[in-house]
Amino acid sequence: MKVLEVLDAELVLVDLEVNLGKNKQNSPTLCARYKGKLIPLSTPDGRPILMKEENALNWP
Repeated sequence: MKVLEVLDAELVLVDLEVNLGKNKQNSPTLCARYKGKLIPLSTPDGRPILMKEENALNWP
């Protein structure tokens, strides 16, 4: 492996609400705050996902 660049990102824990069918569920989720956006680092069931700006959530 080779480090190409160190990104200026911050890890934050958020209480994330998701729609699962007819139900809404919330749980603590690890996210990265990057360029003013929140990007979840795992799915609601805990599986890891790639940190991509396309996955960013709207946040004021």
